[in-house]
Amino acid sequence: MSDIALRTVGLGKMYRIGGEREAYGTLRDTLVRAAKRPLERLRHPGAATHTSDELWALKNVALEVDYGEALGIIGGNGAGKTTLLKVLSHITEPTEGRVEIRGRVASLLEVGTGFHAELTGRENIQLNGAILGMTRAEIKSKFDEIVEFAGIGRFLDTPVKRYSSGMYVRLAFAVAAHLDPEVLIIDEVLAVGDASFQKKCLGKMKDVAGHGRTVLFVSHNLTAVRSLCSRAIVLDHGTLTFDGSPIAAVSHYLGTAGAHVAQRVWENAGRAPGGAGVRCRAVRVRDVHGAIASDIDVQEQFDIEVDYEVLRAGVTAGVTLVVFNDEGVMLFSSMNNRDSEWYGRALSAGTYQSACTIPGDLLNGGEHTVTLILWTDGYRALAHEDEVVRFNIHDTGGVRGDYMGGMGGAVRPALDWRTSELPG
Repeated sequence: MSDIALRTVGLGKMYRIGGEREAYGTLRDTLVRAAKRPLERLRHPGAATHTSDELWALKNVALEVDYGEALGIIGGNGAGKTTLLKVLSHITEPTEGRVEIRGRVASLLEVGTGFHAELTGRENIQLNGAILGMTRAEIKSKFDEIVEFAGIGRFLDTPVKRYSSGMYVRLAFAVAAHLDPEVLIIDEVLAVGDASFQKKCLGKMKDVAGHGRTVLFVSHNLTAVRSLCSRAIVLDHGTLTFDGSPIAAVSHYLGTAGAHVAQRVWENAGRAPGGAGVRCRAVRVRDVHGAIASDIDVQEQFDIEVDYEVLRAGVTAGVTLVVFNDEGVMLFSSMNNRDSEWYGRALSAGTYQSACTIPGDLLNGGEHTVTLILWTDGYRALAHEDEVVRFNIHDTGGVRGDYMGGMGGAVRPALDWRTSELPG
């Protein structure tokens, strides 16, 4: 038997957008238009046959997934991720190409997928099991495990229309994951659950994949993709642009999601982030030589500068910088309240700059982004701007010695080591 659980060949999905909507007509009108259409084509052979624009949500996607693989699917908004899952789940038909799936498929694409709002949790478990092709005996054998995992025992006989979104997704995931599908398809819906439930779900998906079943997982949580998946693909405007290891896929995605931006400037003060008499005017990264730079040597220190304008005298202002790595993990935050000379000081109208120095041999190699928070008295936030600058830490190999392997971890400090021979 083939090891391939899922295959797509030349898969494409096209939607029509725009165009004029025709008014409803009678059957006679429809027949007349149909009779005239061949004559119109003869009179105007070059005319377009429709006025709608075509949008290819998927285009020529060729993919093979083996049994037991956990495949991550990443990409920006509108990349075609959810459309791909809908086609694989037979929710929508492809425009071209074909899909081959061997085995039973369970999909969780949105909160409450397949639920009937008027039925109770108990009834929906039985309904979903039947939809997935489970026998009554199979559903009964898994019932208690599903209820315990979902944590809805007290509300089991309550109509699900009264459930919160978190309860909805807990029950929906529990049903999909526990009824032993050969292929489990999960969209970003897990973001609805709290942190403990997300951890629980990831553990369950690892368990499902570990038992030889196939998992397809779409998420913007790149840490979860790298942790759960054995392989990942990147979609961009409906096209498969990368297929490989999760680490390589994440690096490819982040490298194409946006160029390094070493400086962000707001020329128009009226549109600059801020409030209460303070506006941010610029954020930039400077290397050890003082040049604005988006590529930083891992061994060298660098500065992050924030320029802000005080519009009226007597205002206090503060800056917080939050640094994230390429997995979206927050590495640290720092605020300028450590500057004792200026912290809490009432400022005159004018332009100011606050800067901090990031030491060398701290951040690991890879992409990093900075979030800016501008605040005033009592740490009251005036502005919160994500990814104001983006820079790359590159590894020169200077502190590796003869080791050429990967350097794991969110940070990679150059720590002092001591070795001595113990007596005896």
